[in-house]
Amino acid sequence: MGRGVNLQEIVEKMNLKNMTPDVELSNIKVTVPDINRPGLQLAGFLDNFDAARVQVIGYVEFRYLQTLSEERKSEIYDDFLKFDVPCVVYCRDIEPEEILLQKAIDRGIPIFKTSKSTSAFMGEIIRWLNVKLAPCISIHGVLVDVYGVGVLIMGESGIGKSEAALELIKRGHRLVTDDVVEIRKVSDETLVGSAPDITRHFIELRGIGIVDVKSMFGVQSVRETQNIDLVITLEEWSRDKEYDRLGLEEQYTEFLGNRVVCHHIPIRPGRNLAIIVESAAVNHRQKQMGYNAAQELYKRVQENLAKNRS
Repeated sequence: MGRGVNLQEIVEKMNLKNMTPDVELSNIKVTVPDINRPGLQLAGFLDNFDAARVQVIGYVEFRYLQTLSEERKSEIYDDFLKFDVPCVVYCRDIEPEEILLQKAIDRGIPIFKTSKSTSAFMGEIIRWLNVKLAPCISIHGVLVDVYGVGVLIMGESGIGKSEAALELIKRGHRLVTDDVVEIRKVSDETLVGSAPDITRHFIELRGIGIVDVKSMFGVQSVRETQNIDLVITLEEWSRDKEYDRLGLEEQYTEFLGNRVVCHHIPIRPGRNLAIIVESAAVNHRQKQMGYNAAQELYKRVQENLAKNRS
């Protein structure tokens, strides 16, 4: 059937009341996150009508239809429904007219209603569909929420990503996913990470096996999704490689066309990865709030050199 969100899932998520229960929902998918209020279409202007969108009828559209004769309404509903829209949702508990319900059933188009206001419903469903329909990739890594910063820990298999995540969880932080991270691009600035359903809340520890984090540490130790704000790549320490010791210039990695700040952390025996990740997260938050420790040090050095010259 291609990419899309099944209509039954939308009905359950948005708590919609089905006014056409005889219409089968299982084969209907919504493929675009945009919503349409068909004011112009109900007035007879059907050029450039995007029929793939969920159609939302509010109080204004409903009141306009009440000004028309039954014959004119029948013509408008025929013209509107011939486009085979995925569904029509009436807001504010407005009752769809019987003439529309009958025509919709004949064409296999479901009609729903909700008690929410039109603007509130549209805002909620657009946000949700944007996430569900966002471009998605799966990568190997661990995603944790550290002080509200989404930290994606990457590195070769067996380097210690899961062990670092477990230590972070013990220190009060929250696991999003271990081993496989599903990354969705919900906007040009935002990447959201989540776990596949089958591995959600589980961590694999070599030599021990599978650990259920939610069962072991409680619901406060996990979360379903998290924005990806920072990437930490763990790698074996090499004597021949130059590592950044100041951090004056940010390094980035890219997912789905979005850039994310990235730190490469060399691994040696005795290094406490959990504290390093915590420090990186706090340092990232400081930079976001306008304070950069490396630039402050550089400023002090420059001031000291200038003082010594004078």
